[in-house]
Amino acid sequence: MEGQLPIYQLSCQLRGHDDDVRGLCICGDTGIASSSRDKTVRFWSLDDAHKNKYVIEKVMAGGHTSFVGPLAWLPPNEDFPRGRIVSAGMDTLVVSWDVKTAQVLHKMKGHQLQVTGLTIDDNGDILSSSIDCSIIRWRNGQLLESWEAHKEPVQTVIKLPTGELVTGSTDMAMKLWKGRTCLYTFVGHTDTVRSLAVMPDLGILSASHDGSVRLWSFSGDLLLEMVGHTSIVYSVAAHSSGLIASGSEDCFAKIWKDGVCIQSIEHPGCLWDVKFLENGDFVTACSDGVVRIWTKDKDKLCSPEDSNTYAAQLSLRRNQMKKVGGVKLADLPGVEALKNQGTRDGQTLIVREGDNGVAYSWNSRETKWDKIGEVVDGPEDNMGPKSLDGVQYDYVFDVDIGDGEPTRKLPYNQADNPYDVADKWLLKENLPLAYRQQIVDFILQNSGPRNTSLNGSFVDPYTGANAYVPGGPSNLSDIHKKPNFKHIPKRGMLLFDAANFDGILRKIDEFNNSLLADSVQKHLSLTELELSKLTSIVAVLKDTSRYHTTTFTDAELRLLVKLLALWPIPMLFPVIDLVKMIVLHPQGATLLMRYTEDGNDVLAETFRKATTSPAQLGNQLTSIRTVVNLFKSSGFHNWLQHHRDEILDLFSPCCNSSNKSLQLAYSTLLLNYTVLLNEKKDVDGQAQVLSAALEMAEDEKLDPDARFRVLVAIGSLMLEGHMKKIALDFDVENVAKAAKASKMAKIAEVGADIEFLSSIP
Repeated sequence: MEGQLPIYQLSCQLRGHDDDVRGLCICGDTGIASSSRDKTVRFWSLDDAHKNKYVIEKVMAGGHTSFVGPLAWLPPNEDFPRGRIVSAGMDTLVVSWDVKTAQVLHKMKGHQLQVTGLTIDDNGDILSSSIDCSIIRWRNGQLLESWEAHKEPVQTVIKLPTGELVTGSTDMAMKLWKGRTCLYTFVGHTDTVRSLAVMPDLGILSASHDGSVRLWSFSGDLLLEMVGHTSIVYSVAAHSSGLIASGSEDCFAKIWKDGVCIQSIEHPGCLWDVKFLENGDFVTACSDGVVRIWTKDKDKLCSPEDSNTYAAQLSLRRNQMKKVGGVKLADLPGVEALKNQGTRDGQTLIVREGDNGVAYSWNSRETKWDKIGEVVDGPEDNMGPKSLDGVQYDYVFDVDIGDGEPTRKLPYNQADNPYDVADKWLLKENLPLAYRQQIVDFILQNSGPRNTSLNGSFVDPYTGANAYVPGGPSNLSDIHKKPNFKHIPKRGMLLFDAANFDGILRKIDEFNNSLLADSVQKHLSLTELELSKLTSIVAVLKDTSRYHTTTFTDAELRLLVKLLALWPIPMLFPVIDLVKMIVLHPQGATLLMRYTEDGNDVLAETFRKATTSPAQLGNQLTSIRTVVNLFKSSGFHNWLQHHRDEILDLFSPCCNSSNKSLQLAYSTLLLNYTVLLNEKKDVDGQAQVLSAALEMAEDEKLDPDARFRVLVAIGSLMLEGHMKKIALDFDVENVAKAAKASKMAKIAEVGADIEFLSSIP
């Protein structure tokens, strides 16, 4: 337990980086690589003179233009006898280096935003993850393939011993991939999944912004949840002995055994990364720019002098972080402040005396400071007003402008106008005024329910009638009518744009063989020529990068329509799955639209057949996803609006289904209809969708992602579709209250959006 004697002690400190050490990589038994905010990668090898110490062997600079984060290792071969290191970071580049020469081998450009993770597959290909939501596979310095792995930023990617990939994302989920096919989604974390690691012979470890570390079986079952950190957990690692290490923003590395924290090791700064060496020692990357190695071997401990110096560093940090009277001890004036006279009788002054804060009161009659006593913060101090620069505020927020920028302090009082606060703060911090609306949104989302409405006379200087002059007063001549919300109103359509094309063709071939063997239905089977046409369709659909130039033939579309019309209902779902993807192709959607005209609506008839009771799951799921994808093409918008009643009625059983995929598809259908009907200002349609969404939102067993989408639909209809009064009549406030209590952040946030919207007169 944590009260026992330490297991690990400091072995050595590797100094050389000029800024935060952001990433680590164990390079076999040859050394350790580290990356930094200082834009360099450093390779540390064992010191020949001191076998337990490491020295800088190579500094790899000039490959990156911004801070470097994830690292990966390619072992030595004939061409690269010292091996290769792969690095990536904020500049969107993936860079490979020759360790022997410290020279850049390849600069790989393909990601649009920061690269967050790297791993090497069994073929030596590099896999990278990014904030742009994608995974890219690189081979010999060239982009081989890419795909969208999550709808929100991908924070990490690892390879399993069996060859599959696992990704973690800001969407709070993990996904298991075989090639580009997602085999399973792990759901459980309540905030961003930041780091992943393989637990040898057991499962997958995940570290999250929710402060927890979790262990999952390879099949997706949650085996252990480890809670002990008090802030974001940035990294996790495992050793074959069964030990787990984690590093956190709370400045502690923790060692876990069987789900129990057996040791906490304090650091002078944030822990960005942790890795185990094969011998059981482990390495930490700290924001103070130092790489540290920790050991259980008494023969490898650092000198007593180094140990004492490290203890002094920690003591200094504690004093810098210590607060008295709500103010950091380090920010208090020293005792020399007592030389200055007070301004009024009874004035209180707190000064720093050693490791303590001591309060004095000004005695006007005797013109001296009387000592009151030592000031100690109680456990409730964090619940009260906050102090910044000696001034009390309702809130003092830590604002993260983005990686690469320091955190800024933003003071705010509940009665303040958030726009005015944002203006003044951005000018004070010398930040771009383009951040203004983001700051206002941040304040509104983090300051809780407002007792007062926003100042109705305030105008956004970017959209108001008069120009905004930095440093001048905000224009108050117009009306800022709507507050801003995090998740509503929804803009744009959601789609189901993934398909297992090989599986679709195999299933069609299987069904076709069944028809060939049936003397009664043999006439419905496909010829070799017709099967080749389906293969041609799939070839076009797979080449997504050329959708703007590729085309289908009329004969190919006629074949699909024939199958939809004539094949037995139990055999329809792979054909509908093809149609689901064809409607995402610009020319495919245009061709298919012809078959919905002149009283011969093939799509409507297909959806009716596919949902005929008792409906097959495959038919239901592919059909509703096809309808969802129709929203991409504006040419189908009138069709969708015209068939709204029937579509919602046909798929309404999905609302009560226990199948999570059907729940998600139906909630997406409601959300897309919300966007369309708000654009069309179709009040009757809005009311119908609102009713269906409210019914779905009340289901406590609803899949979390489906619940989030119907809540966004409800909020968007209330805000943009003027359905607020109807929603209030249907007790939307209770729906919002239940959502706010959710452990899933995005559900709680949209619940707060709806609650706040409901409270506005």
